[in-house]
Amino acid sequence: MGSSATLAPTQSTSQTRPTSRTLVNDRRPAKVQVTTRDPAMARSGRNADPLSAGSDTLKSRSRNVESRRPRGDSRAAEQQPQPPPPAPWEPAATLLPHTSAPLASRVSIPPVASSAPQTLQPRPLAELSLNAQEAAMIEDLLFVFMGFEGQYIRFAKGYNPYEERDRLSGPQWRILSGLDPSLLDLTQSMLRMASHYTALETFVDVQSREEFGAVNHALCASIRRYLHEYLVMVVQLETQFLNDENFTLQQLNVHILPSSHLMAHMYGLALELLKRNALLDDDSDESSDSSDDDFDHIIEQLRDGGDLVPGNMTGKKICKGGVVLGLITKRLESLSGDPSARVLLTTLLRDASRPYMAMLNEWLHHGSINDPHSEFLIKEQKSIRRERLEQDYTDEYWERRYTIRDHDVPPQLEAVKDKVLLAGKYLNVVRECGGVDVSRKMQDVPNSFDDNRFLENISSAYAHANGSLMQLLLTTHELPARLRSLKHYFFLDPSDYFNYFLELGTSELRKPVKVVNTGKLQSLLDLVLRQPGSIVCLDKFKEDVKVEMNEVTLLKSLQRVVNITGIEQGEALQLTSNQPLEGDKNATGFTSLQLDYTVPFPVSLVISRKTIWRYQALFRYLLSLRYLETQLSVTWYTHASGTAWTHRSSNRMLEIWKRRVWTLRARMLVFVQQLLYFCTAEVIEPNWQKLMNTLREIENNCAGVTTQDGTSTPRASSAKKPHTVDGLMQEHVDFLDTCLKECMLTNSKLLRIHSKLMQTCSVFATYTNWLSRELEKSDPDLTGNTKPPNMTDDQWRQFLVIRGQRQQQQSKDGDTNMENDKNPETRMNELFDVIRKWESNFSRHLQILLDALNHYAATETVVLLSLCARLSTANQGTEYAGLRSEEDGGHGGGS
Repeated sequence: MGSSATLAPTQSTSQTRPTSRTLVNDRRPAKVQVTTRDPAMARSGRNADPLSAGSDTLKSRSRNVESRRPRGDSRAAEQQPQPPPPAPWEPAATLLPHTSAPLASRVSIPPVASSAPQTLQPRPLAELSLNAQEAAMIEDLLFVFMGFEGQYIRFAKGYNPYEERDRLSGPQWRILSGLDPSLLDLTQSMLRMASHYTALETFVDVQSREEFGAVNHALCASIRRYLHEYLVMVVQLETQFLNDENFTLQQLNVHILPSSHLMAHMYGLALELLKRNALLDDDSDESSDSSDDDFDHIIEQLRDGGDLVPGNMTGKKICKGGVVLGLITKRLESLSGDPSARVLLTTLLRDASRPYMAMLNEWLHHGSINDPHSEFLIKEQKSIRRERLEQDYTDEYWERRYTIRDHDVPPQLEAVKDKVLLAGKYLNVVRECGGVDVSRKMQDVPNSFDDNRFLENISSAYAHANGSLMQLLLTTHELPARLRSLKHYFFLDPSDYFNYFLELGTSELRKPVKVVNTGKLQSLLDLVLRQPGSIVCLDKFKEDVKVEMNEVTLLKSLQRVVNITGIEQGEALQLTSNQPLEGDKNATGFTSLQLDYTVPFPVSLVISRKTIWRYQALFRYLLSLRYLETQLSVTWYTHASGTAWTHRSSNRMLEIWKRRVWTLRARMLVFVQQLLYFCTAEVIEPNWQKLMNTLREIENNCAGVTTQDGTSTPRASSAKKPHTVDGLMQEHVDFLDTCLKECMLTNSKLLRIHSKLMQTCSVFATYTNWLSRELEKSDPDLTGNTKPPNMTDDQWRQFLVIRGQRQQQQSKDGDTNMENDKNPETRMNELFDVIRKWESNFSRHLQILLDALNHYAATETVVLLSLCARLSTANQGTEYAGLRSEEDGGHGGGS
């Protein structure tokens, strides 16, 4: 049954009903607007006698009126000018412009009945018999069911069919006055289905536009099939009306009840979607979730040469993809007790989820996203590429290139969304590396959520992707060998090659950092790494080690990190880059030296730039301890071989002072060596072994069984949690974070105390030569030209040579010898004051460190108890822990 004009011409009624129905059927053209000029509007009814009788009565009355008029009046009327005839009412159908919905209706909307001339208006219902009224209502309802006005059933005054919002809400109908009350109630109850049909037809045209996504398109296609079946039902009802004389309005109501029920459920779903899309007013006025999905999509469009379409800049986010599936699922759960609604919504969910499942299977089995409308639960930022891993310290490729749209996840995927994300990420990496064939065709995969294999498909795809990437990392790219290489270089294990490197580069490393020749140091490092006899010479990755200078001191760098308070709450440790750190003006090559390591993709996912920063922090810390140990060792050598130190002076107070210097040096050396041993042997090595054990277990699992298609699947892990690539990455980060924490590099208080102790030791070692010169000036046996009795001739001659060279250098530099005129007792007092300050400073800060270690060992890390026990030996036998004030009273209290 096709559409017709709003008001169609009628012919005079006959006495038989089939003839009238034939006439009614003849005046229903196809779905094309036609122009009507026939003024006759009387419709045939159940009993045509009243209609014909009324027509004859009107004609007779008209003749009587003409016969009663005076002839003069008729002549006067003939002389008066006649009014022009009314313009003919000629409605015509036109084609509407194209929209982005390819199947949207393009036929113009018929004019409303109220715009028709009065001559085309039908007879009042009050003048029709009951049977004629029923026939007129059935005929009008058949038009109204398809969204067109009838002669007696028309749009309400507040409804505008040319407004899309009104059509989406569904038209309100009004019945012309005069209808029998029994027929009126029954007719009004059936008009709701007509409103639902018009609203659903407009909904399909609107939601089928391109910007609403593939899920909405599939949903509209499914609703369109129901609307087609609905129209078939209307055609069948029309056929029954034309052929059955006993067809009544009550029978029509009974026939449409199932369809009316389904149309009401589809209308309720459409209404909720339209409110979410802000196409209809929502009483709840829900605030839209503002995310950066739309911005990313707009940026991608602009990058590809697209334009900003005003229609895309809506106030609310378009409801599409997983949100649509979630709404259908929620309605299905709430209406599961209604069998017809359950069947309808199950069918709609199955049809609407097909494109979503296609995207899901493409992501799970190929690692790619075909999502032109940004409706999939995984969001891809194509601007982030793996080439940025070398300079990107936030690892955006792995953490931000693929993310989950938390607000767009369908309920069916909520529990497994992390698996879905990781499965595609793993396969994406494997596909980019070409290590494993991921181009296998998808066969026998579920294409709807109600498939019993739905969850099994996700689990198997996740296991395959995880095993493929793990195999790629462990075998093809040799991740364990990479980690062992990092341990050689950043943890100085072994350190023989590095000591040789420091010896060769001492002259360069002593320079200020701004003038250090990094290229020369890199050449020296390459030379040392290729030296036969060292373990590192067999390392195949030694070419990836680079020397660089960092002007920012280790303390400033670590202090900036520990200001991120989340490190103690389990958050990721990372170096923020909001403001650049200022370099140390007094920095030298030794204090600024650090190594860098180049890691290829995909190993860079595990050994990322953030983890490299952690390695560098630990390396610089260990290097500072080793360099300080070297300085104190040089000091020990000076004390053991220098004439001024080895000579036993006749001045007893001077010998006491020398013993205090030696004791302080020994305590400092014990402090540094115990700290270095603790960091390497009790922190890094045990945690390293745990990491390696985990890695070996993963290797054994990845060696697993080989399936029939030739792919290798990991064995079931004996651990509580299966090993995944993300788990391995987290294990690596946890290893480094544990090392940083147990090495006291993540606690600001421990950092400050530790820094003061290191500075005290460094100043003491640096001023060793000055102390040697002051000792010579204070020793009466060495100030004259007479050989002391307890010194050999060779020692005396060697001492004279060294003294002469020093005096010559001082005169060359223009130094004065005003200090030589100081009183020996004054000089001695000054020496005791200097050593007392160093002793007090070192002992006091060491005791503060011990107290802090005891506290943090009880509250945070128990491993610090071992360090506390080791460092306490450096304060044994001294009075500075509790009796520092008494020591300050004399010179000879602390040997």
